[in-house]
Amino acid sequence: MTLNITAVQPEHWKYVSEGGASIVFSYQGPPHPHFDGTVLRLRKIPYNNAPTSATPEVAEEPDDPTIQFQQQIIQRLIPVAHLPRLESVEVQREWLEELQRLADVERPAERRAKDRIDVCRRKAVLATDLVGGNALAVEIKPKWGFLPSTAHLTAATLPIKSMTCRYCMHSYLKAAKGEEVCFDYCPLDLYSGDEIRVRRALNALFDAWVGSSGAINNLRVFAEGTMVKPSLRPSSLGPLAKHFPRSVAEEATLSKLQGDFVAALIPLLLGTPVLRILSTLQRTLDALDIEGLSALWAAAHQSAAVQVAADPASVAVPPLGAGLTEPTIADWQAFLDIFLTKHAQMDHDHPDSANVKYYCMAYILSASFKDCSIILRIPQDGPATVTVIDLDVKPVEKLSTWAKLDAQIVDEYRGIPEPANCVARL
Repeated sequence: MTLNITAVQPEHWKYVSEGGASIVFSYQGPPHPHFDGTVLRLRKIPYNNAPTSATPEVAEEPDDPTIQFQQQIIQRLIPVAHLPRLESVEVQREWLEELQRLADVERPAERRAKDRIDVCRRKAVLATDLVGGNALAVEIKPKWGFLPSTAHLTAATLPIKSMTCRYCMHSYLKAAKGEEVCFDYCPLDLYSGDEIRVRRALNALFDAWVGSSGAINNLRVFAEGTMVKPSLRPSSLGPLAKHFPRSVAEEATLSKLQGDFVAALIPLLLGTPVLRILSTLQRTLDALDIEGLSALWAAAHQSAAVQVAADPASVAVPPLGAGLTEPTIADWQAFLDIFLTKHAQMDHDHPDSANVKYYCMAYILSASFKDCSIILRIPQDGPATVTVIDLDVKPVEKLSTWAKLDAQIVDEYRGIPEPANCVARL
């Protein structure tokens, strides 16, 4: 039987954080056998689509797709020990509206201006609380951990993509648009397995986190369930410093605290298989690069034209992914059956256009691993853990968006005086 959230009051849930699609609360109420040590993840909706009092609720609503996708797909690729526990919980509109009112006091102004909780949902996700309790929790968005195969790159893009990773190129485009970016961080350092390079990545993330007052979200830190809001004033990092007695005792400078913080994370990152698993999945699933996938898509449509005696040159190739239906869980299961048994033997340098749907699904799944986060949880009274979160499946319609963005990123980066030399893990 599905749990019902109205068993506890909205005020028993504390705002933790939010992303583009969901908002997270941790349970802080009286002891409860089902809700202790959990967080509630709720879907959001843009204000221009926000429900009104007349908006009908759906009587029967399936569980959040995140739950089914993790249990039946992701767990076949990532060990369950490195995934949060997820289960469905029933919610009600009045309860959600009250939680929304309470949360608006804590939410960042820019988030409040854009979206709100979707109060018409009847179900939400209950998950392991990885940031609460008597612990230090560090969330890292590692991003892309590989350089692409050169087999499908053009003469114009090969010199660029084979030298500079996607994250570093994308940072350059973001900066050109006026966004704050972390230029000194390269994901390939974090994924490298080399202590010196991992240390360099962590220091870059810490510097950007403090220097941007937390606006650059590749790194987020939680102390006893509360997000640390950094600034260049050492006092702003007091909640973090409490987890390093030497720093407190010596009234540590910002640099000493940074050194202690990085030193605490190094053994976790070097000792866990998580980064290696993520990098391998990203690279293996994205066997063609978006350029190769786009070329295969065009070839598939031209091949179809030949079959009906049409001139391939006259075929208007639709945007990448156009016309593909969203894969069902059964589709993903069938995909994984092939991926886990035959992918390694396929000739990805010369892909068959008949397999274009397979490669589209592979790229979509790779995107989940490129955009996820890891939580490094360091309790004061137990073993540390590394957990992968935010592994939602991406929609098919994103394929054409990714293809356009890739072209923009490379065009912006082409010809810069000193391109970054990113070194992939051997």
